[in-house]
Amino acid sequence: MTNPLTPQPTRRRLLSAASALAAAGLSAVLAGCAADDPLAAQARAGDNKNYVAGDGSVTEYAAGTRKAPVAFTGTLYDGTKVSSADFAGKVTVLNFWFAACAPCRIEAPDLEALHAEFAPKGVQFYGVNLRDEKGTAEAFESTFGVGYPSFNDKDGQVLLAVSGMVPPGAVPTTLVLDKEGRVAARVLGQLDRSTLKALLVTAVAE
Repeated sequence: MTNPLTPQPTRRRLLSAASALAAAGLSAVLAGCAADDPLAAQARAGDNKNYVAGDGSVTEYAAGTRKAPVAFTGTLYDGTKVSSADFAGKVTVLNFWFAACAPCRIEAPDLEALHAEFAPKGVQFYGVNLRDEKGTAEAFESTFGVGYPSFNDKDGQVLLAVSGMVPPGAVPTTLVLDKEGRVAARVLGQLDRSTLKALLVTAVAE
């Protein structure tokens, strides 16, 4: 039984308390989501690395769902013009990188090892450098023994051609193009050598 002498909460007070609890709960959920989002955490880090490293997640695209072949003409650091039309009939790897990117340095030996293994099978590798001057890029290639060429993509022409596949600032990202020049697979972030090898074996066999 309610004691008539005890002050009872009004409807307005009850609604206010409920709203406060709901707001607190929502804030906790949002805080939890932000804390669990590694890309958001990197963006907030303020460490001046100027890139967002992916988690190495792999996306494969079934042949029937692939978009149109990529289309661009780019310039390698040695001045050679290369058109994506030249990719027809070959599996092609595009690795987006720049010299100050720590994951790019870690994965460079694996990329070169796979390049050496798959070049005899007709697979061609290209780096796509988004930021560096020629000297910086060449110093990186010399240090890590990279034997395949890179596009000087400071003007963003190659990046624009794969818009939607390579998130801005997400470096490294690696694309595997099928023999028609379509994106067959994507590795977002530092790659695993065995994973990329499996993707290349599949692409070559198609």
